[in-house]
Amino acid sequence: MRLKGIITTQALINSIRQIRYKKVVWVVFAILAISIGLYPLTFLAVDTNTGLLGHKSEELLSSVIWNFAFYMHIFLGGVALIIGWSLFIKKFRVKNIGLHRTIGKIYVILVLVSGITGFYIAVYATGGIIAKLGFSGMSIAWLITTIIAYISIRKRNIKKHQRWMIRSYAVTFVGVTFRLWMPILLFVLDMKFIEAYRVDSWISWILNLVLAELIIKKTVINEITSNK
Repeated sequence: MRLKGIITTQALINSIRQIRYKKVVWVVFAILAISIGLYPLTFLAVDTNTGLLGHKSEELLSSVIWNFAFYMHIFLGGVALIIGWSLFIKKFRVKNIGLHRTIGKIYVILVLVSGITGFYIAVYATGGIIAKLGFSGMSIAWLITTIIAYISIRKRNIKKHQRWMIRSYAVTFVGVTFRLWMPILLFVLDMKFIEAYRVDSWISWILNLVLAELIIKKTVINEITSNK
């Protein structure tokens, strides 16, 4: 009896630790999403001769179409990053289903516009054909995952919708992981900027999707276990 009580107490402690860990992860996740989501605002004051824009030609920087696509992509993508994480909070979704649906619709519109404009500016990406293909692939993956997620919920296939939304936001979160990988590639692996940029154009979204699949797999396993 005493042994059973010890085991129960330990299980309770482990459960509390797990809850605290999840909360910490969510807080860090939200802070990264919001802070990087606001990052595009810095482009309003940045000199076009510095940073990424410093690698663009004067002809491209003077293009009205490219500028329109570029700023639509970064600003709308930033907003999608800021609001998207809230869609995965179960308590918020259950208590505010109407607001959840509204945010979801806004998210889809933001991704569609940002994804299409992102595909356009990918054609002019710094780093040559490797970077161009990497960013193009990311835009296509972003659009496809989001469209499938939207179609799924329209058909009231909630499970499928949730899984494709995880994949969609995994690509949205590239706004964060792209910036996390860059200093690692530059300073830890000692790559040149162009080399790092090319590699980052691929790993920043492919590894996110791999992680998304692991999360989905774990979710499915938990669902099966809980139904036994």
